[in-house]
Amino acid sequence: MAECLGYKISNLTIVILERERHNDLIARVRKTGARIHLIADGDVSSAIAAALPDSGVDLLLGIGGAPEGVLAAAALRCIGGAMQGRLVPRNVEEIERAKQMGVTDINKIFTVDELASGNGIMFAATGVTDGDLLKGVTFHPHGAVSQSLVLRQNSGTRRFIRTEHHYKDAPVY
Repeated sequence: MAECLGYKISNLTIVILERERHNDLIARVRKTGARIHLIADGDVSSAIAAALPDSGVDLLLGIGGAPEGVLAAAALRCIGGAMQGRLVPRNVEEIERAKQMGVTDINKIFTVDELASGNGIMFAATGVTDGDLLKGVTFHPHGAVSQSLVLRQNSGTRRFIRTEHHYKDAPVY
């Protein structure tokens, strides 16, 4: 059984977005013997989960969206996590847009510090559907329950918040 630094690769859980573009990546990871957890969405929460102990997620791989990458980087800056990312433009228009935003090397590999620079970063998220990090909203006859996460870079604070929402009247949507 393959090992890396004393860890069995078969004990690793790697999260990958279930997309056609990841078929080759999924096949390559399967050959290593690592476990794969395919997700339909939620790559930001899975990126955060990979940086937290006992989350059940060891690594997130694949191509996601650039805005999601920046959000994940901000959260990871708050908890001391790491990531690398690069742009994977789908067409010439996306390359031009990146250049207009100041990207001079379209193949550059960005670090977490480059994706979310500065000090005093805060991150907040509330689960809508169940994911690797947060439970989704559950409804009951007189309200709902939500779970949120608030991270603060300067203090290193991680707050998992369970909120009960009580409706006096039927909610209007």
